[in-house]
Amino acid sequence: MGKNKQKIDFHSFYHDLFPERWENLKKALLKEPVKSAYMKGLLKPYYLDEASVMAAMALDVQQGDTVLDLCAAPGGKTLILACQIGTSGSLTSNDRSSLRRNRLKRVISEHIPDSIAEHITVTGHDASRWSLHENGIYDKILLDAPCSSERHVITSPEHLNKWSPARTKHLAIQAYSMLVSASEAVKINGIIVYSTCALSPFENDGVLEKLSRKRKGRFSILHPEFPFGEPTTYGWQILPDTEEGHGPIYIAKIKRVM
Repeated sequence: MGKNKQKIDFHSFYHDLFPERWENLKKALLKEPVKSAYMKGLLKPYYLDEASVMAAMALDVQQGDTVLDLCAAPGGKTLILACQIGTSGSLTSNDRSSLRRNRLKRVISEHIPDSIAEHITVTGHDASRWSLHENGIYDKILLDAPCSSERHVITSPEHLNKWSPARTKHLAIQAYSMLVSASEAVKINGIIVYSTCALSPFENDGVLEKLSRKRKGRFSILHPEFPFGEPTTYGWQILPDTEEGHGPIYIAKIKRVM
């Protein structure tokens, strides 16, 4: 009986996090996501949220860079990174799930010219353990971490029924492990972009706050700014209630300094 009294449902949890915004946020999340055709350098357009494009562009990949996309599937951001390295440099696109990895391979083969595709390697490793095998290798790393994806949860009665506050806390711990791994795999003076499609601050600024506390002095926070969205303590967030349906996307950018 005590356990039932303590149970917090999805809407109550997010109302507490966004007290003045939750009703409008909820309405925005229940609408169809806004997607646009991204075409630059591709064989055919790929449709994704402009906010997701901004997360990939924040990495500022240049030709010749050695790049790692740690959680790459379904592949939209990998397509953008691949076209930025062009025919020089390299891109490792990783996803641990074999099903998601197969989709990633298909997306790459359907959208990327062969001259660029030959510079892409698809792998299936555990992102949180990457640094056990490679240290100080990459110029740029994108970590688009697995997250609560509240936009998906709120539109699925099955997922909504299974949801609990433990979900976001577990995902925040997992994301932190992945970010620590990325912070070791990147070169000194290299750049990491950490992003999620989560609303929960546990998975967003909370992960960066923990890294700042536990890895003090190892990196600097670069505070990106974008044409739309709003700043947070450690990064930038785009929420659909104020940005014409775009998002949710959280983006933080860090530079390894030692």
